[in-house]
Amino acid sequence: MGEPTLRDRIGLYYATVPLAFADAEEFGPLRLFVRKGEGAPYYGGPNHAYPVPAGPVEITAADIARVRARQRALGVPESFEWLAEVTPTLRALVEAAGLPVAERPLMVLDPHHPLPPRPLPEGVTIRVLDADDPGLPAVLALPRLAFAEVGTAVGPAGRAELAAVAEKLAADGTLETIRPTLLTGHKVLAAAFAQDGTPLAAGHYHPARGITEIGGIGTLPTARRQGLGAAVMAALATHAREHGVHTVFLAYAEAAVARIYARLGFRPAGTTLLIADQPARGQ
Repeated sequence: MGEPTLRDRIGLYYATVPLAFADAEEFGPLRLFVRKGEGAPYYGGPNHAYPVPAGPVEITAADIARVRARQRALGVPESFEWLAEVTPTLRALVEAAGLPVAERPLMVLDPHHPLPPRPLPEGVTIRVLDADDPGLPAVLALPRLAFAEVGTAVGPAGRAELAAVAEKLAADGTLETIRPTLLTGHKVLAAAFAQDGTPLAAGHYHPARGITEIGGIGTLPTARRQGLGAAVMAALATHAREHGVHTVFLAYAEAAVARIYARLGFRPAGTTLLIADQPARGQ
């Protein structure tokens, strides 16, 4: 057999990386990820199903119905995710079951493309966080604000709003569920910080088998339009390369963002399909 294709590698990644945070339940050709504990850190939409990477096994409406019944019993969203090019017939079955499907285009980093550090505003620095980093609460809070205000335009949410969300995350136990994943290396988190220690942009990746998807790239709305998201993306990709990752990919939702990633050396790599209202990965 030859080397696995790019789509094979991405498919295997999606089918296995959640196992660092969840248990798997098999429903024929579908694998349902069930997070291990309430509030546990989780990669991907909570309790979503993904095709088992076992070759061309036909998925039926009955398989989908069994997974949905289990998700309802768990009290979680009826979520599915798959690669359009690998499992093309699944979309029609899912839509026939009454679930809306959304597209998330993928891009992969050219392995030979150089990634020099991106220019940063004066006084801004980027660092990878460890489990005891004092900036961790605010960095975890940042995506809540970034993804609440979609688009790339400058918005009103800033330092005060960030501090309020960070305080809530520290109080509700979120911080303690994230720290173990940073300690084990299952999650790598980086952020761009202002001189006063406020995170202005952040993102993360979860490495597995030399492959990773970079996700959760978000910028504090008041700090947009300064190239901070691109700088964090480049820093994460460089860090991944330096730590043995050979395939770096990402998903995007807006054409404007895709153009930024293309300038960093990313190229189209297929499409992920998912239930339209399932929680977005990385938020």
